[in-house]
Amino acid sequence: MKRREELDRLREMTDDQLREEAVRLKESLFRLRFKLSLGEIDAVKRIRQEKKALARVLTILKERQKRAA
Repeated sequence: MKRREELDRLREMTDDQLREEAVRLKESLFRLRFKLSLGEIDAVKRIRQEKKALARVLTILKERQKRAA
């Protein structure tokens, strides 16, 4: 998915959906790091993508909080 499409999809989500997405991404990162440490997969690229996606979700949540305050 292109970055712009992903941003549009994330911005259409509600705050609760964004929080759920953040939890999902954190769990996914944990599992990927665990697999990487065991040497099962070479997931460096996937980890980088997940970290960026998590940062985008958290940024959108923070923007909404600032706008509401």
